[in-house]
Amino acid sequence: MRKAIGIGETILDIIFRNGQPVNAMPGGSTFNTMISLGRAGVPSAFVTDLGNDRVGDNIRSFMRENGVDDSGVSVNLDIQSPISLAFLDERSNADYEFYRAPFPVDSDWVCPAVERDDIVVFGSFYALDPLSRYKVHALLEAAHEAGAIVYYDVNFRRNHQGQAVRLMGTMLENFEFADIIRGSDEDFDILYGLRESAEVYRTKTAFYCPRLLCTRGAEGVDVHTRTLSKHYDSPSITPVSTIGAGDSFNAGISYSLIKNRIRRDDLDLLSEADWDQILHCAQAFSSATCLSMENYVPCGFRP
Repeated sequence: MRKAIGIGETILDIIFRNGQPVNAMPGGSTFNTMISLGRAGVPSAFVTDLGNDRVGDNIRSFMRENGVDDSGVSVNLDIQSPISLAFLDERSNADYEFYRAPFPVDSDWVCPAVERDDIVVFGSFYALDPLSRYKVHALLEAAHEAGAIVYYDVNFRRNHQGQAVRLMGTMLENFEFADIIRGSDEDFDILYGLRESAEVYRTKTAFYCPRLLCTRGAEGVDVHTRTLSKHYDSPSITPVSTIGAGDSFNAGISYSLIKNRIRRDDLDLLSEADWDQILHCAQAFSSATCLSMENYVPCGFRP
């Protein structure tokens, strides 16, 4: 049975509205994706780092309760699990403050087994950080050798903008590993000063990866491949919180690829109708997440 494997940071999100804490839940970009996939019934596993503390214990329990294999979690005795404060504005968009210490290299870590046509999801600063790069690179090599589908979520935050030039070589390597790249218009504005997705695809990503998904929040999604360039409007909803919306979009892409038996060798053959179906699924996942205070789709969700 095909499975999804994710790698990235895990963090406890404490969510504020009008200056008051209103919720707390495990988060992290790829973590949220894996929880949504686990809740939707996709066999999932996640590689991450946590401290040997109550927060870390609760997060691992949460993973298992939601169908996500936690055997790839490295538990460090000397570092506390990370925490973030997420402040929601009047449009339910979040601004973050992070509290975390770097995790040391885990010499006992073993790369999980990857099989052909599995889906490997990675991204954010974790995929660029020299301290975690050894794990990311090992998993990407394993995915490449196995013939898995590699999905890269750029998710490059403005607080790292000053490091963009230094990290660009690693990002380009990520582009080369990827079968599908997903980034927001804000990501590409921060990285390249470009917001037009067609120009980003033509000048920045197409040479490395033939498929680009550019999300624009409430303004929808642009899809670019060798044979297709199409815009999809976002469904009209009133969001409760947008935290995890893009992460669940990623889960919806992965879910659709598995549900519709789309394998790596099929990606170049996808028609416009195929992409219509894939994007409909991804937007359904994203919308479901926006309608709750959780960072993921509801338990048992099916689009």
